[in-house]
Amino acid sequence: MSYHTGSVAAVPTANREAYRAHAARAWPHFQRRGALRMVETWGEDVPDGTRTDFRRAVQATPDETVVFSWIEWPDRATCDAAWGDMMADESMGAEMGEMPFDGHRMFWGGFSTVLDEGETRPGAWVQGFVLAVPEANRDAFAALARASWEGFRARGALRQAELWGEDVPHGKTTDFYRATQAEAGEVPVFAWIEWPDRATCDAAARAMQADAGGQPMPEMPFDGKRMFWGGFAPLFDSREGR
Repeated sequence: MSYHTGSVAAVPTANREAYRAHAARAWPHFQRRGALRMVETWGEDVPDGTRTDFRRAVQATPDETVVFSWIEWPDRATCDAAWGDMMADESMGAEMGEMPFDGHRMFWGGFSTVLDEGETRPGAWVQGFVLAVPEANRDAFAALARASWEGFRARGALRQAELWGEDVPHGKTTDFYRATQAEAGEVPVFAWIEWPDRATCDAAARAMQADAGGQPMPEMPFDGKRMFWGGFAPLFDSREGR
């Protein structure tokens, strides 16, 4: 299965178009080094959490918006070679120009695929998730993901992707471990669900809450209190070329 680079950043809201243009300039550099697809999504429904959330994870200021993004690769070897080549390419910085956001607060990692079900569609509304799962619970987490897909699909979801941290660095300012308050022996997970639109996503959430009907939560193979999520609108998708 494919390998992904997943990232989260905070972008000044006023720089939305500049960021989209920056992503569009970056895509050819990834594409010619073997990337299959690049997707950038713009936070529109990103709640504050009690312990963890997207805004806290990137130390976002009130005038910034959270961006949730991924690059798809055929395998880790292609990804690693591409990043190594770009780091050595002295001309790339000049071609890309100044970044329209604070790159020091952006965090990223490399992820293998635990589950990828359904069919992707450019322009989809994206529910993004970040969490930490005990390494020993990988199989239990995969089973939960497979079971949850049936419920999401029945309520209109197009695709569900659950990715397991394989090459997730510790950063100086932010990273996936800090974001999820990961404990020793836990692995960051980067995940998303694609919906036709926000209305379908919101209706599904209401239906699932109603179905729960005050019943006790089932036992989870991770600490759900440290998982955080948000809703993201499409910003750039290399499949559309814009």
